[in-house]
Amino acid sequence: MPITGPDLTTQPPRSGRVRLGGYCVLPRMLDKGRATINGKNGEYHYNCPLDQRFTAFVGIDANALKEQLAAGKGDGEILEWINTNAKTPRRDDEIASWTAYMDQRTPSDVDSRDYFHETHSKIASKREDIVTWFDLLDLDDFVSYGGKA
Repeated sequence: MPITGPDLTTQPPRSGRVRLGGYCVLPRMLDKGRATINGKNGEYHYNCPLDQRFTAFVGIDANALKEQLAAGKGDGEILEWINTNAKTPRRDDEIASWTAYMDQRTPSDVDSRDYFHETHSKIASKREDIVTWFDLLDLDDFVSYGGKA
């Protein structure tokens, strides 16, 4: 029996800005993981570099997390599993600081700046409000599913 999860061929995953347990990125990663398990991930990649920032921060293995998703655990159960199994358990203030940093994160090296600007130019060259990675991801998700930039 397939696990319940979004069909990312018809809708985007949750925004990287959405929180679970105070963590940004995590709900998006869970959506991509469930969709990957169900073969409905479309253009999205589980354990992409953004996901890897989360797994490195908390100290969990992405494959072990995917096994928990495959077992059919819901978001709350996954959060409990992360809190129990994290090699680097995080306090609330650390989670808040990391999430605030991720909310404002911009391209930091030449290659990522080139990728960011190339993507931004393709989908909404006139938009001056696209500054952070989450801005770009949200815009790309919107445009990819028929929205007009």
